[in-house]
Amino acid sequence: MSYKVVTWGTGNVGKYAIRAVLNHPELELVGHIVSSEAKSGQDAAHLAGLANACGVLASHDIDAVLDLKPDCVVYTAHSETRMMEAAEDQARCLRRGINVVASSLFMLQYPDNPDVAFIAEPIKAACEHGQVTCFNNGIDPGFANDTMPLVFTGLSEHWSSIRVQEIINYATYEQESTIREVMGFGYPVDHDCVLFAPGMLSMGWGGSVRSVAAALGLEVERVYEVHERLPLEADTENAMGVFKKGTTGAMRFEVRAVVDGRDAIVLEHITRITDDIAPHWPQGKGYRVIIEGEPKMTISMDMEDANGDHAVGGVIQTATAIVNAVPGVVEHAPGMVAAYDLPKINGKGLYKPTQMTSNEAFSDSSRHSSKN
Repeated sequence: MSYKVVTWGTGNVGKYAIRAVLNHPELELVGHIVSSEAKSGQDAAHLAGLANACGVLASHDIDAVLDLKPDCVVYTAHSETRMMEAAEDQARCLRRGINVVASSLFMLQYPDNPDVAFIAEPIKAACEHGQVTCFNNGIDPGFANDTMPLVFTGLSEHWSSIRVQEIINYATYEQESTIREVMGFGYPVDHDCVLFAPGMLSMGWGGSVRSVAAALGLEVERVYEVHERLPLEADTENAMGVFKKGTTGAMRFEVRAVVDGRDAIVLEHITRITDDIAPHWPQGKGYRVIIEGEPKMTISMDMEDANGDHAVGGVIQTATAIVNAVPGVVEHAPGMVAAYDLPKINGKGLYKPTQMTSNEAFSDSSRHSSKN
């Protein structure tokens, strides 16, 4: 069975979402929505950095694209500074009877998180109105902290705590407004950045620990957060510019879920923009799950793109986590869902007999696209 898909957004994640849709044997790209008139009329594959055209032209006329009546919209548009606008974008699709998978409102990975009710409730109402399903996820928040832990607790005789870690160097992330203005890199370590505003960490990642608890049948008494930041010891430069000595160059935060009076489920992020800072903090790259119990388990997931970049590898996973979920979401009962509500998502149909470049893979799958 083939599902008709519209992609919305061509940013850091969006271009990989287009690629993933074009290469998925069960998905057919029928339209692409962009926010600027300058991108309108361009081939979606070209916007995704692919050499071969797919015949689907981007459009900034949202209603015209939604009139194509896709089964699902893959929504990756910018949301960090426009949360309510992004929520309305999703609701707009849902009210028209179009399912949505999205990476933008990552705080909705667990829709029943009380900290995000003000965003979730209008989307839930839109799902009810259109009798369709909405799934917000990615790699983190997402698979790395709401699916990996659940899979491996299934190997436990018993367990007492779960710690989920992300260890990433964001020097190649190349989303300067997010890195500087949201996360506070390049500002003093006591700068009042968006990320560390009171309650922001719990709003963004509280759903991760609450989702694991809910899936494991535990009642969370409260969720709280801690963080620290360290300054650069020398100027460092990357594609986003110069980050000055003495400004924030590394940060570490935890979002902790309390069960039975103790921190039972903890999400931890260790984020750097240069590898030589904070050597006493956990090292490595990628995602790690540490399960204390019988037996104790430490599970690591490293990733990198074709150029060996782990940050970009994570961005690709953010796209594939939602794109590969499209069939399960379309077939699910109406409403907002968390990862544990869906059937196990796997790579069926994605096998390639040899390592292929993105353009080669796209050429092989271009028969799955339709002209807009």
